[in-house]
Amino acid sequence: MKPIRQPNSVCHVVIATPEGLFFILKTFPLCATTRSSGISRTSSRLVNWPLDHCPAKRTPGLPRINKPLLISPTMEKSKDVEAGKGPSSIPHWRLVFDQGLVTDEVMNWKYAGSGTDEDPYVVNWIDNDPRNPMLFSKVKKWFLTALVAIATLAVAFVSSAYSGGIREILAEFGASQEVGILGVSLFVLGFAIGPLLWAPLSEIFGRQVLFVTTYGGLTAFNAGAAGSNSMATLIVLRFFAGAIGSSPLTNAGGVIADMFSAQERGLAMTLFAAAPFMGPVLGPIVGGFVGQTVGWRWVEGVMAIFTGVLWIIGSLLIPETYPPVLLRKRAAKMSKMTGKVYRSKGDVDQGPTTFGKVFSTSLLRPWVLLFREPIVFLLSIYMAIIYGTLYMLFAAFPIVYQQGRGWSQGIGGLAFLGVAVGMLMAVAYSVWDNKRYVKVSTENQGFAPPEARLPPCILGGICLPIGLFWFAWTNSPSIHFMASIAAGVPFGFGMVLVFLGIMNYLIDAYTIFAASVLAANSVLRSLFGAAFPLFTSQMYDNLGIHWASTIPAFLALLCVPMPFLFYKFGPKIRENCKYAKQSMEFMRNMQKQMAGGESKEDEEKEEQEAFDYSYESESHGDAETPKFEEIKTGNDSQGLGGARLSRTSTYEHSPYDIDRVNTRESFTKPRSRASSLRRGA
Repeated sequence: MKPIRQPNSVCHVVIATPEGLFFILKTFPLCATTRSSGISRTSSRLVNWPLDHCPAKRTPGLPRINKPLLISPTMEKSKDVEAGKGPSSIPHWRLVFDQGLVTDEVMNWKYAGSGTDEDPYVVNWIDNDPRNPMLFSKVKKWFLTALVAIATLAVAFVSSAYSGGIREILAEFGASQEVGILGVSLFVLGFAIGPLLWAPLSEIFGRQVLFVTTYGGLTAFNAGAAGSNSMATLIVLRFFAGAIGSSPLTNAGGVIADMFSAQERGLAMTLFAAAPFMGPVLGPIVGGFVGQTVGWRWVEGVMAIFTGVLWIIGSLLIPETYPPVLLRKRAAKMSKMTGKVYRSKGDVDQGPTTFGKVFSTSLLRPWVLLFREPIVFLLSIYMAIIYGTLYMLFAAFPIVYQQGRGWSQGIGGLAFLGVAVGMLMAVAYSVWDNKRYVKVSTENQGFAPPEARLPPCILGGICLPIGLFWFAWTNSPSIHFMASIAAGVPFGFGMVLVFLGIMNYLIDAYTIFAASVLAANSVLRSLFGAAFPLFTSQMYDNLGIHWASTIPAFLALLCVPMPFLFYKFGPKIRENCKYAKQSMEFMRNMQKQMAGGESKEDEEKEEQEAFDYSYESESHGDAETPKFEEIKTGNDSQGLGGARLSRTSTYEHSPYDIDRVNTRESFTKPRSRASSLRRGA
């Protein structure tokens, strides 16, 4: 792995995925030391660039992979781009409805291979490819970002808007408060399915197909809930709405990662991250006024109309953006048009994606990381408590403001405005704090330690118990309502900062395992979000509004030291966590190579070995320990001649499918080189 220098003296460190795509790991100005290390701009599109993560002589047991790499047009601008020419213009509707887009330039491009079954043409992005999401115009990128963010907000909105009509629901069906709250809890429980089902399915079918089908299902279940004739029917439909509607929560972030480079992605992801928080807060406000005006069935009807409109708009305007699926569709279309054999870079490198391979990884690995990594477990518990507290408030606020103060459902929903204001303040603070992180990253030669993500989390962790204690002891009817509503500001502010800080820390600390870590985190917090509202009414009845509200405040207070501890002792803790240590070693070797730590003799040797497609690994016989040699580079049907790029990636790829794509087999026992030779024979 080596840096590429651009004409403007900016150095990109890129990393390759099995699909033949390249992602920027770090970008920073070339300093005097870097310039003197012999880095020069590549002049040829095909570069003998040895991808040597950790040579065995330096770190025993780590694989050595060497292969000529094709520099992606998104990594090195072509002469046309430098001259001001962008991708050829094509109508937006073709992007939406023609996933396998083939233009004259695409058809006439010289692909590697001979077009036979044994040696197919290998389809990758071409220069200025109009179908490459990274080359979309800025207007198109931000338009699509807004659409997927609103689609995500709508799902979160539907999760809580139900509470606006809960009074009428209980009166019509004669149900208890606990049964009525199941409509919220089971919907949130459905969110746990997203990382385990919809995320891996996006690898096979792409993001667009999943959006169209799942959002259509969400709309149908919302409409069905509006016509429910029993409490059982209503809560069952709510569960299925949450389960099928969780797809955008998982895959919308991937759409942003598909379009934006690492430098551009920060603001887009920050704005997108606010959607899952703002939706639940807006739900009771809108649902409350609709419920008291036209009844609970129209609350469900408004949800169906909202999601239905977004379903139609999204189906007509949101194109597929997942590169492996796009290249696979293009290869199939070109094969049909020419009679020759074309295959996508991803399918050639790692073999066809199968249901069994995808789901075995997605269902097993998150639990292994959750229960075997203290960092993942503790921080996931922290996030789950805060997430559960947010959904507990949807049951607590009606008790405090509607029962205690006699407010109507609509006015009672306005109590969430304090939380909404705090969330917006947190988003603004996150944008400002990004300058600090960029400075730290620059000081560390582009490799900021994961702990650099935690200062906002520390601040947010302090604000959370302040807001909760404030609310707990000012929510009495004898105290002005503004005192308790204002307590929502530090709570909302702290919640967003804690969420963003912890998620970024987990991504940075677990680079090559990040998607599985985030999946485990998402499932656990969804379980807490489903459980907390169920015991809220009984807790408030037995303890009173003050002490019942104090319990989550004490839980948040107990968690305050966590960010401090990880900020101060994070490197030592990660050294003693098996999978975090592997990710740390990966990043250290990246830094060594960036610092020019290789001797000239090593570089000359690697240059000679650039076309050696083999890799060496030492099997230690521990099938449960995913060491680096277990991150396979070939599938079982190919040996040396078909060895592929290492399944490695970093947090600069999509945080939602970072290792699901690139380290899918990292928890399996490695094949020996001899086995590879026998299979390749």
